[in-house]
Amino acid sequence: MYSIEDRIPVSIIIANYNYAHFLRRSIDSALGQDYDNAEVIVVDDASTDATADVIASYDTRIKTCIREVNGGHAAAFNTGFASSRGEIVLFLDADDYLYPNAVSEVVEAWKEKTAQVQFRLHIVDEYMQVKDVFPPAELPFDSGDVTPELLRKGRYQTTVTSGLAFNRAVLDRVMPVPERDFRQGADGYLATVAPLHGEVTSIDDCLGAYRIHGANHSVFAERLGQRARWRIRHDFRRLQALSDQATEIGLKIPQDAGLRDPVHLEERLASLCIDSERHPVADDSRLSLAAAGAVASLKMNASRRRRAMLAAWFLSIGVLPRRMAKAILSWKLVASSRPRFLLRLSKTIRHAVG
Repeated sequence: MYSIEDRIPVSIIIANYNYAHFLRRSIDSALGQDYDNAEVIVVDDASTDATADVIASYDTRIKTCIREVNGGHAAAFNTGFASSRGEIVLFLDADDYLYPNAVSEVVEAWKEKTAQVQFRLHIVDEYMQVKDVFPPAELPFDSGDVTPELLRKGRYQTTVTSGLAFNRAVLDRVMPVPERDFRQGADGYLATVAPLHGEVTSIDDCLGAYRIHGANHSVFAERLGQRARWRIRHDFRRLQALSDQATEIGLKIPQDAGLRDPVHLEERLASLCIDSERHPVADDSRLSLAAAGAVASLKMNASRRRRAMLAAWFLSIGVLPRRMAKAILSWKLVASSRPRFLLRLSKTIRHAVG
């Protein structure tokens, strides 16, 4: 254990844009850590709401970085990192918050070769009511050296911004985040390239809350086609960044890595089924994507039952008439669209495979 004098310095960087109504909870959670050597940096990305008043109320308890022009997620990350001093760096979205033991648990789990620590988050609504866990407890984190998974399919089991902590030495190698490519989803860039330079340490406990609400980028309501297209393009940018970083250290990622990734294939199928005219990949077919998805599903790090069910889901989307395929897609991607019997079945299956 570290004494107060020699504890590892930690930086918590809160990225905010027009989230004044959530920001105080986020800042308070960062200041309320049961760890002595943590600085709190708030980056305001040119907000036009009451953010300035919220920030001013904290005076010198936080470090503030005010951006004059809105630059997006990556720009906020880059600005905050440039002002930080911590050897361990957490990026916290302003609508999310940490539990008091988050930093101390991260430090306790830290290892010599750690590039990134990841932990689960409670999914909460606008009123901080817990709705679920992300990632779901039945999906095991990938830990240790995840480079083979990255090189095989461009993804491993990780989490979102507020459930990640990074080694500063690794961030020095991979930052700044490309601001034009990752105006949104900068965490996707960092979580993709950081593990090339060390190991991933996973904590299965929930150490914070990931807030789902109508205004954040994670929610597109019923606009599944729009959401799918954004995620496909984001994946292509991630894969290019991964390829560039891998090449620098003498590794190579196959051009078709995304076709081994069930998450990516799910979005490709969704885009193609829902709005084929605006689908961004010209040569895709439902059947080929479904077949690739079924094969990729069977190789997932999950229970046999879960893998089999996902493979069957992919195949059904590939062979059923388009109207039925679209309904099944929406049932999986938007819980509120599911018939009651399917909601009950989903809960039963989830408990069974957990």
